[in-house]
Amino acid sequence: MRLINKVALVHLALLSIIYLAFVSLGLPDGALGVAWPAMRLDLNQPLAAVGLLTITLTLCSALSAWVSPAVLKKLGTGPVVMISGFLTGLALLGFSMAPSLGWLLALAVPLGLGAGAVDAGLNHFVSAHYSSRHMNWLHGCWGIGATLGPLIMGAALATQGWQQGYQTIAWLQLSLVLVLLLSLSLWKRESAKPSPELQIKAMAARLKPVFTTATWLAPLAFLLYLAAEAGTGLWAASILVNSRGTPAATAALWVAFFFGAITAGRFGAGLVAGRLGNRRLIRLGILVAMVGAVVFAVPALPEPLSLAGLMLMGLGCAPIYPSMMHETARRFPPELSAKVIGRQVALSYVGVAGVPAACGLLAAYAGLALVMPALVLVLLGLLLVTEQLNRLT
Repeated sequence: MRLINKVALVHLALLSIIYLAFVSLGLPDGALGVAWPAMRLDLNQPLAAVGLLTITLTLCSALSAWVSPAVLKKLGTGPVVMISGFLTGLALLGFSMAPSLGWLLALAVPLGLGAGAVDAGLNHFVSAHYSSRHMNWLHGCWGIGATLGPLIMGAALATQGWQQGYQTIAWLQLSLVLVLLLSLSLWKRESAKPSPELQIKAMAARLKPVFTTATWLAPLAFLLYLAAEAGTGLWAASILVNSRGTPAATAALWVAFFFGAITAGRFGAGLVAGRLGNRRLIRLGILVAMVGAVVFAVPALPEPLSLAGLMLMGLGCAPIYPSMMHETARRFPPELSAKVIGRQVALSYVGVAGVPAACGLLAAYAGLALVMPALVLVLLGLLLVTEQLNRLT
């Protein structure tokens, strides 16, 4: 009995650390869009220059995620997460002292490399060992970080400036590194095994033909989803401030509400994931997100209704990523799922940077009002891709 209790405590402690790591991963994601209107003025940069930052982050994160299976196999998940956290913490500290866009671009390299390794490593670990409930809650923890990021940055903008916001986020990241260092032994002692449900579905996946198209449609779905989510998170504040006359601090609060809705939705989805199943949650989430995006895209609506649209989009986004990630280990046999997950995380970062950067060009040449309609079309594309993937797998 004591041995069972000890194993359960180790299991719970490691799961808590994994959750904390995803909180940390989300902190900088929501902060950049809020900080950029002030950052670009201080650094004398145009609005669209944020696209260079996101592209750099994307390329480095995608590269890191792509090679992650080999790195994780050699070093183990715990050490990789700790080293990556150290890289991202130092990079964010550098952000707070960067005197120019060039410095920010240089610091985006270690920030992207660290983020990609954490993302791929933890997603694969949880997808292989835990239920859909824990996968939704894991990404709910990312949402906590993504919600806290804009709040921290918004408070800093109202007092000492964006530099202080990045300093605060950096020290939170580095504090987690200390926790990871002290808990490295837990990763070696973790006894979690694939669930019976996963073993059954993995056997079924081995019996079905694997379509090469499906192994690329799954990563494409992640690209499209992250394009819609990150595009909204990055440009919502600029749309509100520059097109609708909303004060910067209020816009930061709105973006925090968007990420907060994603967070609450993921914790809620975790409670019903077992009953509804991943595929139903994905379909329902996309439809709800499309409705919310359409409402937020209409510029003449009263503020409360517009905010409701942004939050509804967040609620719709909530179950999509974790459900798609968790379903990967059930769509494909185990020997293939790790490779597909690496592709998914890599193309996620392409979606995070590529489409939001394109939205920046769209905003610069055609106006910010067209950004949200473009993201509605991205969500429509996501629905078509996921339905085709369901037919193939």
